[in-house]
Amino acid sequence: MEILLIRHGQSEADILQVHEGRADYPLTDLGRDQARRLACRLNKHCPPDIIWTSTLNRASETATILADEVGCMLMKEPNLMEFNNGVLAGLPREVAATKYPLPPGGRKPHERIQNGESEIEFRMRVEMALSKILAESSAVVRIAIVSHGGTISNLLKSILQLPVHTNAKFATGDTGMHILRITDEGLQVVSLNNTEHLYS
Repeated sequence: MEILLIRHGQSEADILQVHEGRADYPLTDLGRDQARRLACRLNKHCPPDIIWTSTLNRASETATILADEVGCMLMKEPNLMEFNNGVLAGLPREVAATKYPLPPGGRKPHERIQNGESEIEFRMRVEMALSKILAESSAVVRIAIVSHGGTISNLLKSILQLPVHTNAKFATGDTGMHILRITDEGLQVVSLNNTEHLYS
């Protein structure tokens, strides 16, 4: 089985310089173009049999563009949403830094942001989504999961069996794609944060 972990295209929040998280911004025109470029690459080189997507607009819009081009089934999964950043959602970054500064040393993995979730809760939610996706897609050859930077980082940590609290970070650019292959011999990381489609 091959798993494609894909981040959504550029959203309006990127232009506005606000915290996104659960704030539900749509894609920009550039974000839609990024998704169309990725769709062409998928269609030519690694078309998924099924696409699972976060229900937030920026991810589901990206996933719809991909599914329409490839011609595959699209499934929505709420547990693939980005980190629930509570009071920070939609706030300009400079306002958030003043109004809700990080405590010294940062938040502990079990500590929730106001009206949000903790890192442990986020990881557990993502692990539940991954378990469901793998169970319900076991008969297919290639799965694509369209989501968000934080969610993808947690998916990778889960697949690689890394702890919740780790210094390992996995950056993902707009429509960046990580490709993993699971065989009888084990897990193979094929590529990380591939954005070649944006430059061809």
